[in-house]
Amino acid sequence: MELQFSIIIPVYNRPQEIEELLHSLTKQTYTNNFEVVIIEDGSELKSDKIASKYSKELNVNYFFKENSGAGASRNYGMQKATGNYFIIFDSDCIIPPNYLIEVKNALRLKYTDAFGGADAAHESFTVIQKAINYSMTSFLTTGGIRGSKKAVDKFQPRSFNLGISKKAFEITNGFSDMKIGEDIDLTFRLWEHKFETQFIENAFVYHKRRATFQQFYHQTFAFGKGRPFLNKKYPKTAKITYWFPSLFVLGLVISLVALSLGFTLFMYAYGIYFLLIFIDSFIKNKNIAVAFTTIFTTLTQFFGYGLGFLKGIFTT
Repeated sequence: MELQFSIIIPVYNRPQEIEELLHSLTKQTYTNNFEVVIIEDGSELKSDKIASKYSKELNVNYFFKENSGAGASRNYGMQKATGNYFIIFDSDCIIPPNYLIEVKNALRLKYTDAFGGADAAHESFTVIQKAINYSMTSFLTTGGIRGSKKAVDKFQPRSFNLGISKKAFEITNGFSDMKIGEDIDLTFRLWEHKFETQFIENAFVYHKRRATFQQFYHQTFAFGKGRPFLNKKYPKTAKITYWFPSLFVLGLVISLVALSLGFTLFMYAYGIYFLLIFIDSFIKNKNIAVAFTTIFTTLTQFFGYGLGFLKGIFTT
């Protein structure tokens, strides 16, 4: 089958991000034609002029619709697309020049009806964005499930960097109306329909994510809160590892109480853990400010996801 890529990008009030994303797509070394579908999800700050600006360099199709959320907007874009394989990006991504070639080569070597890729930190990112990227991708914090082929078996693609064939989209009906975890829900339904997924290690994107600690906390809290619902909906997919952030938070609280009573052993264990994170982040980022900030983004991530998970347990 000849692959015909359609890139699907939902956007809400972020024209500057679309500008950066489209500019990166003009640098693709992929020589075949590909389509770019932008779905404006009821934004007040529209991206239509940005899309028009790049229409001479890219095959851009722009659609404006009433606000309905990212999942529904992705589905809308796939319905409008003309290709036979859809690649979905978040608007806050920058795409490396060889991305489409890497996807094409990987699917030729092993075709699957869906795939996902990793995310990385671009050199232009702020210190906190680089620290967040480390916390979200490091083996020491997440087991490396978002950034290493060795860390996954059946990969669960995430919507910021996800590919799905037209056939798989039509059979699964794409994303559900879930507001949290809709990409994981789609993966589970793909598996139920016997579609295979894979992780394409070299098909990574530069993902800005959230720019402040508060935004990052709210994002990870939402992730954690949504997981118990997914566990209940798909009980065979539940894993004990989903409890780890909550146990980490509980253990830290207990350690602080023990420290106030003169027992230091537990806090030594946490101190060693964060020292390892600092060293590993410094080695990878070669920046002491990023390494130091990584300690706080990791705490933010664990508290956000862990407390969100506990709330989800008691409200689902």
